[in-house]
Amino acid sequence: MPNWLTNFVLPKIRAAVGRKEVPDNLWTQCPGCEQTLFQRDLAADLMVCRHCGHHFRIGSGERFRLLFDGAAFEAVELPKTPVDPLRFRDSKRYTERLREAQAKLGAGSDAVAVAQGRIGGIAAVVAALDFAFMGGSMGIAAGEALLAAARLAVERHAALVAVPSSGGARMQEGILSLMQMPRTIIAADMVKEARLPYIVVLTDPTTGGVAASFAAIGDIIVAEPGAIVGFAGARVIQETIREKLPEGFQRAEYLLEHGMVDMVVPRGQLAATLARVLKLLREPLTLPAAPA
Repeated sequence: MPNWLTNFVLPKIRAAVGRKEVPDNLWTQCPGCEQTLFQRDLAADLMVCRHCGHHFRIGSGERFRLLFDGAAFEAVELPKTPVDPLRFRDSKRYTERLREAQAKLGAGSDAVAVAQGRIGGIAAVVAALDFAFMGGSMGIAAGEALLAAARLAVERHAALVAVPSSGGARMQEGILSLMQMPRTIIAADMVKEARLPYIVVLTDPTTGGVAASFAAIGDIIVAEPGAIVGFAGARVIQETIREKLPEGFQRAEYLLEHGMVDMVVPRGQLAATLARVLKLLREPLTLPAAPA
């Protein structure tokens, strides 16, 4: 029969000596194979599933630490841009959405971050998009960031590496967002005219106006395994042309087979691959002179 011992004392004892609850963030389920991954192991594997090779999305900070020699880099301060130029509002004010995104990534941040350092000993400027910031959407700030990165690369006589991860143009900035497409093309052309390497690393996803602008014109285009790359979504394309799309359509491996990217490189090999490519482009081999 229940009494004060079972109703009051026993729960107190169990609470005092019982196991602590396991935190919710210790484990992650892989969307590729649905295996449960220990978060610490996943981080050690560069956010790549050890069972199926699925590449999780990572932020610009993690990208810089991965690519630059010794994870040493200098963040580049970017130009200030107008906030909410159209005074846009849908279910929320645009300014409110910006505040929510910046609360996650830091005050004043936007979809693009830029850093400079060395890759394989060669000077490089990296502009990385962060999908966690409003889907990596490209607005005025992103266009200014790419232009600033290009100017810095020319000034420092360094290579420019762009790492897109985006859903496309930012609808809250309307036509001003679409205008960033030609502006990012201009940024890439500035680097090319200075005879400096412009390399693009396609990550998941690279779509919309980003895929149709600076992400498509690299001197060398690299992609991470399984990355979705394309202007429109597969379902939209299929409904428009009324035909079934090929297996793996818009995946990095499919694009490699059809000549749209130059190589597909796992994340763990990316830094070494870029170092090798940059060395070939910046320090080309010279053949010995032929004997007289």
